[in-house]
Amino acid sequence: MNSESAWVQAAQQFQQGFGEQWAKALQSFGGLDTHSGMPAMPQLSFSSEKLQALQQAYLSEAAELWNKGLATHPAAVDKRFASDAWSSNPVAGYAAALYLLNARTLLGLAEAAETDAKTKARLRFAVEQWMAASAPSNFMALNAEAQRKAIETKGESIAKGVQNLLKDIQQGHVSMTDESVFEVGKNVATTEGAVVFENDLFQLIEYKPLTAKVYERPYLVVPPCINKFYILDLQPENSLIRYLVSEGHRTFVISWRNPDDSLKDKTWDDYVGDGPLTAIDVVQEITGAKQINALGFCVGGTLLGTALGVLAAKGEKPVASATLLTTFLDFTDTGVLDLFIDDAFVKFREMQLGRGGLLKGQELASTFSFLRPNDLVWNYVVGNYLKGETPPPFDLLYWNSDSTNLPGPMYTWYLRNTYFENNLVKPGKCTVCGEKVDLSKVDIPVYIYGSREDHIVPIAGAYGSTQVLPGKKRFVMGASGHIAGVINPPSKNKRSYWTNDKLPNTLDAWLKGAKEHPGSWWTDWSAWLKPHAGKQVAAPKSYGKGKYKAIEPAPGRYVKAKA
Repeated sequence: MNSESAWVQAAQQFQQGFGEQWAKALQSFGGLDTHSGMPAMPQLSFSSEKLQALQQAYLSEAAELWNKGLATHPAAVDKRFASDAWSSNPVAGYAAALYLLNARTLLGLAEAAETDAKTKARLRFAVEQWMAASAPSNFMALNAEAQRKAIETKGESIAKGVQNLLKDIQQGHVSMTDESVFEVGKNVATTEGAVVFENDLFQLIEYKPLTAKVYERPYLVVPPCINKFYILDLQPENSLIRYLVSEGHRTFVISWRNPDDSLKDKTWDDYVGDGPLTAIDVVQEITGAKQINALGFCVGGTLLGTALGVLAAKGEKPVASATLLTTFLDFTDTGVLDLFIDDAFVKFREMQLGRGGLLKGQELASTFSFLRPNDLVWNYVVGNYLKGETPPPFDLLYWNSDSTNLPGPMYTWYLRNTYFENNLVKPGKCTVCGEKVDLSKVDIPVYIYGSREDHIVPIAGAYGSTQVLPGKKRFVMGASGHIAGVINPPSKNKRSYWTNDKLPNTLDAWLKGAKEHPGSWWTDWSAWLKPHAGKQVAAPKSYGKGKYKAIEPAPGRYVKAKA
């Protein structure tokens, strides 16, 4: 028997055994744990034809690798192995090629599982997480690029990597940027303004006009409470808040407090009632306007939408128009986040936090990062620790690391009534602030924006709001993801956006008639907003009015509190 056929026979035995072990592992994932008494998960089975096809493909590619021995095995199709250090190092190149083969096979096995769609998606996610963590690029012993740098720097990169690791352990998270470069209020969140109101949950910031006249209807921005508001005010050149002000809108922004133990009992009702509803009242009192315009971003849009439902139930209409950016109202299509949500998980969270406590900001931040593990986790592990690099300054990633806590009762209500039971779109199902919410009564013009590559609010999920709200609507799709798609100022002249005046029942139907436009969607939004803004009046000379006086300069102290 020659060496090739001997290896093929050995590989075939290994692959058969490996396939059986993997199938058993997947079965145990979906079976009943009789020791713990946990309920049975969906059972798995595998198509013998699919398993045989996977086995043959694996054997064929593995044999090709073996025949090449330690010859060059370029893996440049994957950016983790794109450096010539990998292709010039036979052992590293072989390790990378074998890893990619195993990754493809494992994902193929997950796809071959015959089960319900959610279980299959969970299997796929678990495999992707495991493969991201086990890549040879994550280990100094296998990372040819890191080894080369260690030799070239005479060990200095290793020493620096250890320093970076100790620093990150101390701060509690992996550094994505050089955080020492940024300071809130100094070089991020710098648009001029003042805090004119505060309560336990938020500070209201009024911004200084940049035009001699402003529109009579002021503008209220409701950012997400799971992040800090200055994603909308990073730098002057990419600040959506500054853009609003420069367009002549008298702009107010909610700056949510970063909850500590004093807020551990706050509920969804508190966040709606003491948040957008209170802010709307205060903005009206300061400006004297009968109606205002409002914007909600991500969870801020869900809070704003709920508040509008409460107002509609009362027969009140203080908001003339609304803008929803990457927002869920209908939680039918939540994308990858749906993998985590089931009855057992929701009940566990309710038991853990429903009666009080804090969901720590770092837990939320880690969850979102591991939705894209190679880009938002392991990329920085390799760069910071194996190569001893300091990540370059990047305002968006600094903001991303500035996490916020959430009160347990508020979080668990949100979890059950939106992601799990999708109650907001069921007329009268949710009672908030003493009112039964029916979004079909929120009859105002609405501008709805979704990002094409959003992994947090998938574009179909954002489009769902068009089928829930009854008023005149405009839906616009932007390029890129959850943040980069939104923060896309016209001055950069980047990316594209798509429009379609018709709003059919499905996103796919909308896309068929959509027209692409180069550049930023901000200009389209600005043109849409003007007719809803009222006439122009003289810009105010001072902040606040009456009992609402300037408390402190923007961005205020709430946004500076760390989780």
